[in-house]
Amino acid sequence: MEEKDLLKEMAAKWPSSIVARRKVGEFTGGVISEKSMANLDCLGQGPSNRIKIGKIVAYPVKDFIAWLVERFQRV
Repeated sequence: MEEKDLLKEMAAKWPSSIVARRKVGEFTGGVISEKSMANLDCLGQGPSNRIKIGKIVAYPVKDFIAWLVERFQRV
């Protein structure tokens, strides 16, 4: 399966158009943690768009998927 297809499948199964930072681990199957995302955001290496609602940071699914595509590596 191609990387983009795999990530599109993940997005299709997600019940919302945003991913809360605290749910990133659930979205990625545990590959990326909430703490890792917070650190990457602080370094300016997280997804290009993020939103904040109250104290909750979230990412639009399409932007989060695009960011994952950039980081995807086959081993």
